Amino acid sequence: MALPLSPTSHLDTFARDHLPPAGQWPTIEFTTPELAYPDRLNAAGELIDAAVERHGPDRPALRTPAGELWTYGELRTRANQVAQVLTEDLGLMPGRRVLLRAPNTPWTVACWLGVLKAGGVVVTTMAALRAREIVPIADRTRPALALVDHRCTDELRDALPGLTVVEYGGTGDGDLLARCAAKSGEFTNVDTAADDVALLGPTSGSTGVPKITMHFHRDILSIDNTFGRHVLRLRPDDLVACTAPFAFTFGLGMLVVFPLRAGACALLTETATPPQLADLVEKHGVTVLATAPTAWKAILRDGREDQLSRLRTGVSAGEHIPLTTWEQLRDRIGLKVIDGIGATELLHIFISAAGDDIRPGATGRPVPGYRAAVLGLDGEELGPGEPGRLGVIGPVGCRYLDDKRQQDYVVNGWNVTGDIFHRDEDGYFHYHARSDNMIVSSGYNIGGPEVEAAVDTHPDVVESAVVARPDPERGSVVCAFVVLREGVTGDAAKAREIQDHVKQALAPYKYPRDVRFRDTLPRNTSGKLQRFALRRIIEQEQATVQEQAVEQEQAVEQEQAVEQKQAAEPVAEQ
Repeated sequence: MALPLSPTSHLDTFARDHLPPAGQWPTIEFTTPELAYPDRLNAAGELIDAAVERHGPDRPALRTPAGELWTYGELRTRANQVAQVLTEDLGLMPGRRVLLRAPNTPWTVACWLGVLKAGGVVVTTMAALRAREIVPIADRTRPALALVDHRCTDELRDALPGLTVVEYGGTGDGDLLARCAAKSGEFTNVDTAADDVALLGPTSGSTGVPKITMHFHRDILSIDNTFGRHVLRLRPDDLVACTAPFAFTFGLGMLVVFPLRAGACALLTETATPPQLADLVEKHGVTVLATAPTAWKAILRDGREDQLSRLRTGVSAGEHIPLTTWEQLRDRIGLKVIDGIGATELLHIFISAAGDDIRPGATGRPVPGYRAAVLGLDGEELGPGEPGRLGVIGPVGCRYLDDKRQQDYVVNGWNVTGDIFHRDEDGYFHYHARSDNMIVSSGYNIGGPEVEAAVDTHPDVVESAVVARPDPERGSVVCAFVVLREGVTGDAAKAREIQDHVKQALAPYKYPRDVRFRDTLPRNTSGKLQRFALRRIIEQEQATVQEQAVEQEQAVEQEQAVEQKQAAEPVAEQ
């Protein structure tokens, strides 16, 4: 249950007022010395001010492929300038929410830190999101203003006309960078409580209605005091790259929290295909790379793994990395990739292993500071080898902003993630599958109902149903079964048209890569859509393909046997 909360520094108490009821909180535990926090704590002060004191102002903090370089001292100054603009020019009150919409750039890091320094609450969104995806997030979090990369403002102004939008990176006098240039760069951080909300993180909800996770200042440090300190173990001379955007808490940890705490440097890339990623790693001397299994597999497929040979550490998350991919990276370049499972609800990775502790094929063991169990349907803990729902307890946990779904995620104090695992005799956890209708594709969580809603807005679509289809490269892809209005032909051109339509409505990574046309969709007697029947169609297809592959392989083997026999017969006659 919830621990007693400290007196808040927030004058706008919206975030604290909308925490879940105390009885619905997960169990929170602080079981290692690093997890003991003072009552008053500003995470930005610990991330950048303390880093400057420890490592000096001249150490490189942020780099870009274009050659831009910010030192720790420069990052602190610009974060302070952002905080000054927020409080002095824009009247930001402690506790007010600030929405960020931007790609991974140095100024985005400065904005994120500046909001926390000013006592604000960050709501980070991806630049790839469309207006219809941002509106429900804004409706739930009620931001006072938005700091937006100048390339990402067009839709936002139209979608949220009452919101104060401040651009940065543009040329106007009102641009945030111009405002910052007029500030001293000296700022006294707001004296926030360790359990004041610092971050509101939207999830990729399977219902299409975003769940908003709530994270305290101490939570931001806790992910470093667990996974960062005990598994990742960055060094001050590391250069870290990660393909995830800051809006994904995986990317926030890998590119902001962990490097700043270690005195390391982050290479910020806005976008990069797997081949481009391999080029960047080689060109810039990246030592730590974090990305999804899809990218690792693509680099191997293209024969570019030698470009990764200077990596000291690799991290894979977003979905389980296939054993064959892990073994190929180990055997070809000696890289033992760190696998892990995390969740937006718990901010980062909580089960993992590194180095000699890795057991190939297993995700890992609970990171120090966490404990985990496999739970049966009635909530009891299951024994080794028995698959069930994964439950986790640690220093962070699920707190949804005013959401009835809190009761689904927290069960008897456990954070129940929606993943099916089994635990072996040695305490290693092995992944099986997701237990809900979330589609995990290339490391991205995609809610099926959200894609269905977008497909259904196409004028030729009567109804649709979306499920996952297994894919060797992406893990899964979005597969849409579509019923068209009478007289419309379902062909390849119409499929592309629907795909393009979805890309305009949702972030492009969510579009259905497989579109199938049907006369009707399967429903039960009460009219409820039977997605399991559609999944069964795909499963049968997969089984047929595998059978055909086996038959073809057997035919080839028989043909080779005949040829070998024929080749041997003349020799026998002689």
